[in-house]
Amino acid sequence: MHRFRDEKWYPAAVAIVIGVVVFVLLNHFGGIIAWFGKIIGYFSPVILGIILAYIINPLAKFYENLLFGKGKTEKKRHIVSNILAFISVILLLALILFLLIPQLFESVSMFATNLDDYMKTVREWISKLGIAESIGNLQEILNSSENLIKKIVEIIQNNFDKIISGTASAGKSVFNWVLAFILSIYTLAEKDGLKKSVTRLFKAGMTDSHYEKLSVFIRKCDMIFEQYVSHNFLDSLIVGVITAIFMACFGMPYIGLISVVVAFVNLIPTFGPFIGEVLGAFILFFVKPWYALAFFICELVLQVIDGYVIKPKLFGTSLGVSGLLILAGIVVGGRMFGVVGILLAIPVVAILDMLFNEYFIVWLERKKKLKQDARTLEENKREGFPGDLNR
Repeated sequence: MHRFRDEKWYPAAVAIVIGVVVFVLLNHFGGIIAWFGKIIGYFSPVILGIILAYIINPLAKFYENLLFGKGKTEKKRHIVSNILAFISVILLLALILFLLIPQLFESVSMFATNLDDYMKTVREWISKLGIAESIGNLQEILNSSENLIKKIVEIIQNNFDKIISGTASAGKSVFNWVLAFILSIYTLAEKDGLKKSVTRLFKAGMTDSHYEKLSVFIRKCDMIFEQYVSHNFLDSLIVGVITAIFMACFGMPYIGLISVVVAFVNLIPTFGPFIGEVLGAFILFFVKPWYALAFFICELVLQVIDGYVIKPKLFGTSLGVSGLLILAGIVVGGRMFGVVGILLAIPVVAILDMLFNEYFIVWLERKKKLKQDARTLEENKREGFPGDLNR
């Protein structure tokens, strides 16, 4: 192989091979992504379990640093802190369900009871906007709740197969999440052993200098992801609590339901806060329209404060990524990987930005300096100097 590298045709051959490979990959990009997605689907519970363990790990470390000194053995500290972290997550999920389920039933019951009044309001809005004629038989459907219910039943009957398929898919997703949660418990319990095995593998297959560089890079990536996840959850919690306090002050209904929804969708960067505003306003509109208006204005002000005060205080300058790159990452990530791509867009963009500025640019600058030094040395030799006079 080394003797071939000295041949004149070698660089051209390598370039041709790379070009052919890139052409084939681009020409079959959709099929490759579909195949890759299918393979990932087989391992989705394991991948989700590792992700959940990674997300819960900072909470476990928090308990370990807060509650335990150096008296206990390291293994006991890990076990107890992991148990406390998972208990906290389970209690949080139970609290959310305790807040959501009763209010969901209450909202459905209230919607069914006041359905005729809501339809009357919708008819009045349609008439005021002057669009009743342009949307076919909608006016006829909205004349009474019976017509609306009949239409809904008809839609359900016509799409029964799709509904059954969707229900089965939802059940499969719930099972995968439960399985992933169980796997995350085992992953977090075995994290030290897994870390030692991976470290030993990399040390065996790499030189010491390469391993050290890789370790530094992984530590930086871990810091970015950990800081983003923990601060994003904390920011969403703050937004949810402020929303609940505002709604309680104005006597609005469905405080638990709407504040949890707002906090949850706030995890989605850029577009999440707007989704929370619209959903909350839509729910409150059927109770009292002015509730919806007041809620929307309050959430708009809150999101401005969150974007310019709360998030900068939480994240600081640690990520240091421009808004343009974040928006581009969200759009590309969403188109390629859906909701997961949107959620991971910011930390991935931050890592790519770090790679570009701290590695690629530094490599180019070092390469340029070496060329300049070699050129200077060559010029000095031609002029009769024995070497670099700056040494």
